[in-house]
Amino acid sequence: MNADIKIADITVHLHPESSCDDRDKVEQGLRSHDGVISVHFNDEEHPHIMLVAYNPEAVSSEVLLGEIRKCDAKAVMVSM
Repeated sequence: MNADIKIADITVHLHPESSCDDRDKVEQGLRSHDGVISVHFNDEEHPHIMLVAYNPEAVSSEVLLGEIRKCDAKAVMVSM
């Protein structure tokens, strides 16, 4: 039996006018999805960039971006 977990990540750029409340809502929404491993912002260097690590066998990047866009409709995925 193979118990390895597959991990992928996406980087998402939130619109610069997004508020901290939006960021908190985005984090909470993502953390509620099965397969999301971590959500991370780098507040000091790039406060509008979010890195999301997830299991691609449990959730897709498109679903995650859709969740993010519930709070920030202008969010864009910058890498996969």
